Amino acid sequence: MFDNGIGFDIELVSILIPALLAGLLVLSTHVVLGQQVLKRGIIFIDLAIAQVAALGTIIGHLNHDLAELPFSNVWMPAIFAIAGAGIIAWLSRRMSDELEAFIGCFYVLAAVAAMLILANDPHGAELLKQLLSGQILWVNLSQLVFPAIAYTLILLLLILKPCLLEGRAFYLIFAIVITLSVELVGVYLVFSSLILPALAINRYYGRFGLALAYLVGIFGYCGGLMLSASWDLPSGAVIVACLALSAMLMRVTLKVCYKKETEQSVLSK
Repeated sequence: MFDNGIGFDIELVSILIPALLAGLLVLSTHVVLGQQVLKRGIIFIDLAIAQVAALGTIIGHLNHDLAELPFSNVWMPAIFAIAGAGIIAWLSRRMSDELEAFIGCFYVLAAVAAMLILANDPHGAELLKQLLSGQILWVNLSQLVFPAIAYTLILLLLILKPCLLEGRAFYLIFAIVITLSVELVGVYLVFSSLILPALAINRYYGRFGLALAYLVGIFGYCGGLMLSASWDLPSGAVIVACLALSAMLMRVTLKVCYKKETEQSVLSK
């Protein structure tokens, strides 16, 4: 047994590998979609759709007849997420100047509905915590098969038809991706995986922007998982913090590099 002196045990590798793979799967689509979210100026759409998907999960969990149906943990939140995305798409055509405010209200109403539904459930608080913070350390490899297939197909579709990101189909794709991601990592990590890597390179216009955004996400997940396992801290919260730190460092680094390039360009003239 190997111990590095700060509580990290080699046996945790069997837990960390599936968790890291789950994080990489989430990043595979979220980095691309996150850039589109920033471009559209609808920052809180991921929180709103993720919360609506979580509401679908809660309703499916509490309804025993639905819970016994095959894959109810996937299609129930998917129905809610797609319906929510449809409403936001409809609002984007009619109330574009107030869209962000409506999305914020949408998120709050979905969160309040979840709290009210779970108010009398003895395990409600734990379920709500699990949906928000996620249980990434308890993900197993079998849970990753379906999301991996779905994410691969979506990425191939976006590579072949990148114009889909610009049109209304974006909302449908977004809803499907968010539904799968909430099941894997929870609402908070869904939001962080979408926004923080994209925000890190938001003002960078070089050729390798997408690669740098993925690098931010990879460092965030690797660092967060290692720290949470080593110090027995909540994995979701630590990964969010590491993603934020990684994004901040990348943004500062790019700013410093750009400043040096500008100064050298001026001196050369």
